[in-house]
Amino acid sequence: MFNSKSKSESGTTTSISSSSSSSSSTPVGNSLIGAGTTIKGDIVSNGDVRIDGILKGNITGSAKILIGQDGLVEGDIEGQTADILGRVTGKLMIKELLNLRGKALIRGNIHAGKLQIEPTVTFNGQCHMGKEANIVEMPKEEVKQHAIAK
Repeated sequence: MFNSKSKSESGTTTSISSSSSSSSSTPVGNSLIGAGTTIKGDIVSNGDVRIDGILKGNITGSAKILIGQDGLVEGDIEGQTADILGRVTGKLMIKELLNLRGKALIRGNIHAGKLQIEPTVTFNGQCHMGKEANIVEMPKEEVKQHAIAK
């Protein structure tokens, strides 16, 4: 259910994976990082992930990702759907619905199929939605050359 590996004490890197086989009869596990817990490293999960503690790393999931009101993520989040009530510093890439609620604080760019945001949320960054969510920005040199050509 959980696989973890860590390097030496001086360069602590932890990788946690939660997954199941592709068989539909095997239930997919849920992962919880509880309040008072700090994780340094990336999380990859096929099941739901809930963060109520601190994660200094990225989350990649194929199900729902929930950041609780006391949760803090310093890294990128990629998943199917997400509910954010806590703080995130990094890029959010959500394929379906991204729900920002409560006193969530987002510092980073959002790429989401759909976005629902409450008025109490603070968001600083760029937002790309729908088909535009997979936008690739041209390097500044190409933009200047394109503008000069016109």
